Amino acid sequence: MPRMTLIGYRGTGKSTVAALLGDLLGCEWCDADIVLEEKIGCSIASLVRERGEPVFRDEEAAVLADLLGRFPGVLATGGGAVLRPENREALRSLGRPIVWLTSPADVVRQRLAADPTTSQRRPALSGPSAVGASASGDPLAEVTAALADREPLYRGCADYQVDTSIATPAAVAAQVVAWWHEEWQKNGLGNWQRDRATEPGPAASDGGLPDRGGPGAAS
Repeated sequence: MPRMTLIGYRGTGKSTVAALLGDLLGCEWCDADIVLEEKIGCSIASLVRERGEPVFRDEEAAVLADLLGRFPGVLATGGGAVLRPENREALRSLGRPIVWLTSPADVVRQRLAADPTTSQRRPALSGPSAVGASASGDPLAEVTAALADREPLYRGCADYQVDTSIATPAAVAAQVVAWWHEEWQKNGLGNWQRDRATEPGPAASDGGLPDRGGPGAAS
């Protein structure tokens, strides 16, 4: 059964694209955030309000490790899963190929603003550059700074990158499947990456992942 992991900031279409990829590849798909909420019995926003972000990150890491160890299909990860080094190591060793879904900050903000569940399920979870946004409690205010903080982390994990702001979810899924067949499998990249699973991912400072551009998704 195919294994594929999607990473990227909230609002870049990971869940939508994961479902479509599951259909195209004939496998199951899973949203790690939904699994986490089912495990803790409340929304992520509630968990953060009541017990703090470190507790949420602990729970997130535990769910990610569990899913990477047992789930064989398409896995959509939480937007901040790459923040912890142990999560990035687990992704690179167990989650390949890793597809990074990107969108410009203004597109992400528009999508989050249009999603009625944003305020209930999506707390402000900011990196070091967005302390003020986090203090405001507004998940829309943090987007630009958080994207800047996380970009090198996403890039360091990813095998393939797709800009999800310029086409339909179906087009994104089709592009990912084409890459998976034509490059990852046909050209032996899967074997090559498995051999490198314990090595650090490509660093942003040396160019990292090539920007392959292409169609995107509106989630």
